[in-house]
Amino acid sequence: MTEAPSDPMLPLLVDSHCHLDFPDFQGQVPDLVTRARAVGVTRMVTICTRLRQEPQVRAIAEAHAGVFYAAGTHPMQAAEEPMATVDQLVALSAHPKFVGIGETGLDYHYTADSAAVQKDSLAVHIEAARQTGLPLIIHSRDADDDMAAILTREHAAGPFSCVMHCYTSGQALARTALDLDFYLSMSGIAAFRRSTELREIFAGAPRDRILVETDAPFLAPPPYRGKRNEPAYVAHTARVGAELFGMSQADFAALTSANFDRLFAKAAGAPAARAAAG
Repeated sequence: MTEAPSDPMLPLLVDSHCHLDFPDFQGQVPDLVTRARAVGVTRMVTICTRLRQEPQVRAIAEAHAGVFYAAGTHPMQAAEEPMATVDQLVALSAHPKFVGIGETGLDYHYTADSAAVQKDSLAVHIEAARQTGLPLIIHSRDADDDMAAILTREHAAGPFSCVMHCYTSGQALARTALDLDFYLSMSGIAAFRRSTELREIFAGAPRDRILVETDAPFLAPPPYRGKRNEPAYVAHTARVGAELFGMSQADFAALTSANFDRLFAKAAGAPAARAAAG
């Protein structure tokens, strides 16, 4: 089981957020990982969105070099799932491949009726991020004002690190997040032709705060838009990111990998991560 790309000249990329346990990928994960490595995506973080499914997500990470995982309760499931506890999340963080808390956050697009429960769940995840030192992975949709207020208040009460995953919100929330030293993650949406305003937000952010991701199986970038996404396709989003920042693809890959290593320091320190970098 090797982690090296098939072409040693390929830029090494990280898919910082995907969902390899979803039914779309059942029985196909080894092939997905192989295809990702073939285009230089040597590391990925697979995200558990319901804590009762954590064992399955953990097993995927354990089975594949270069695959790490995070776990939490997605805000859209917050009203359906048992409330996570800080102790529960802290206990999960003992696993060597557990590298982040979440995804958690607020989603008022379809589930605004559960806003109060979402906020309670978010508070639990924030405290777990503080106690573990692992980065918080935030999902925010149609909740910019509440999200900005909560993150600002909570960070003042006790700092934590954070990535705004699949960032598609407005300029104001981006500025709040960046002022708190958080990171913005670029998904395939940033590569969509009509995402001009979103690309402008990324272009105005410090280069050392940018990550790339797929959110697979969702949000495939062109030329795969409308199809099932997979970790290999992060290379297409990274190509758009490189153009946006006026960088070569190799330099942008190195930049976003270094940013990932800074934020997800536990993954960067893992033996498999060092092997990939070498």
